[in-house]
Amino acid sequence: MRRITGPIWARMTMLELKHWFKSSNVAAMTSLSPDADALTIGELADRSGVPASALRFYERQGLIRSRRTSGNQRRYSRATLRQVAFIRASQNVGIPLSDIGGVLEFLPADTAPTQEFWERASACWKDMLNARIKQMERMRDLFTECIGCGCLSFDQCALINPGDKLGKQGPGPRRLIPG
Repeated sequence: MRRITGPIWARMTMLELKHWFKSSNVAAMTSLSPDADALTIGELADRSGVPASALRFYERQGLIRSRRTSGNQRRYSRATLRQVAFIRASQNVGIPLSDIGGVLEFLPADTAPTQEFWERASACWKDMLNARIKQMERMRDLFTECIGCGCLSFDQCALINPGDKLGKQGPGPRRLIPG
């Protein structure tokens, strides 16, 4: 049977896709009213593409908020969809959750991040991201040099670390540690 390619569908056959589209998860996702004022955790997970377990973790960390029904079920505002998108996008560029949470504290409850909010967060993280990019480029270049030699030994490599000079500076990857 022919396989479909793409990030999500790469492992699914046409038959599996048809079954998936007929499943209740997809039906719940497509039946969500655009004017619904609150989302269940399942609806938020379906709409955001983030597992419910991760959403619960985000809530425990104070990144998102929910209210509880009389039956103790979570309900999320629609703005939480944008907040989750902001969290995931920030994580994808390497921002730690603690830093994301620090920025989200400035966002009023049940408010979706605006373009201005995203721009301010980006400005806050610009120096950190540039430093991280610089470090990654340095690591890439050092690994390329080492692999080119073939010895794969940082402590004995005559090209990168002749006479194990770096070992005298202390433990760890001395060339990769800033300072």
